Amino acid sequence: RDMPKGHVMGVPGDTAPLAASGVLSAEGLARIAADTALPPTEVGEDVAVGEYVAARMGREVVDRLVEPLLGGVYAGDAYRISMRAAVPALYQAVRTHPTLTDSVRSLQGGAAARAAAERTTVTGAAASGAFFAGIAGGIGRLPLAVADACRAAGARILTGTPVRGIARTPGGWRITADGEVLDAEAVVLATPAGPAARLLAGPAPAAAAALREAEYASMALVTMAFRRSDLPAAIADGGASGFLVPPVDGRTIKASTFSSNKWAWAGADPELFLLRTSIGRHGDEGDLEREDSELVDASLGDLGEAVGLAARPVAATVTRWEGGLPQYPVGHLARVERIRTAVAALPGLAVCGALYDGVGIPACVASAGKAADAVLAASATPGTDH
Repeated sequence: RDMPKGHVMGVPGDTAPLAASGVLSAEGLARIAADTALPPTEVGEDVAVGEYVAARMGREVVDRLVEPLLGGVYAGDAYRISMRAAVPALYQAVRTHPTLTDSVRSLQGGAAARAAAERTTVTGAAASGAFFAGIAGGIGRLPLAVADACRAAGARILTGTPVRGIARTPGGWRITADGEVLDAEAVVLATPAGPAARLLAGPAPAAAAALREAEYASMALVTMAFRRSDLPAAIADGGASGFLVPPVDGRTIKASTFSSNKWAWAGADPELFLLRTSIGRHGDEGDLEREDSELVDASLGDLGEAVGLAARPVAATVTRWEGGLPQYPVGHLARVERIRTAVAALPGLAVCGALYDGVGIPACVASAGKAADAVLAASATPGTDH
């Protein structure tokens, strides 16, 4: 169910609700308490989230709280993921600094302070109280709406048209695509690292080299529809939006989302209930080689153990995302800076996407806005050659 309040990406700021949840052992809870007695830990320029939290609060907190949450967001390994890139607010809160109070010199104090700040921000924004935000009818409507708006503004949209190369011209850029050559004042590459590295190998070799260092995780989503009358109370009572699975438990699924509880519009038939599971993470992708039917069966087995689901779905579909989630290891922000510095040396060129500023849709939208601003500013600067 929901993570107890006072937590930041699984790092507990308040142990009272955590103790009541039964998620951690008595030894694990006692280890958390030791954090407040430890001297401040210098985090330096960057540190792995799991490494830092384990040193302060013990591995059980990482394995049973931090790892499932970070795995859900990045499909990665908490012991490799950069705190500075993935949880920047917590990174700033725990950095040792002469002006920090003793309460914030501990990780628990930093998490509590950050959680309080987030609650204040939400309250100040007059939030509705809903933790999840989305689009009625599904997030798949967003790219279609964007495409419609672009067409209405006079843009031309080409699909199924791979770009084979980009090159500088006196007036800007030349794009070689399947079947045609396009000239443009500016180019924004909103592609994963692999295609971006290939396209930038000529005009920006330093950026291409850094892009080739990026790693990605693959995953699969198993979406299933059940008759509501067949559901156990753990799902049907509507009080839970799903659950996360610690990798140390050795299960196939990494998480399950009870879609019909989470989104009021999910499913056109009120007699049916939609839920999904996720499978695969960086360094643990062997299950993705299995057939779709095997992934459905594995999901049902784990759901039966976790919430007592014994029914078969009336329909199921498996969606695979190969190389879908970029990894944010220690040093990730330095790599992003190298890429952007090399790209910025070429006016009218920018990059954006999940690799740079966050993997969520809001972060990707913000990344695209930053890229658009950069190429527009270059176009308006006197003395540029396009």
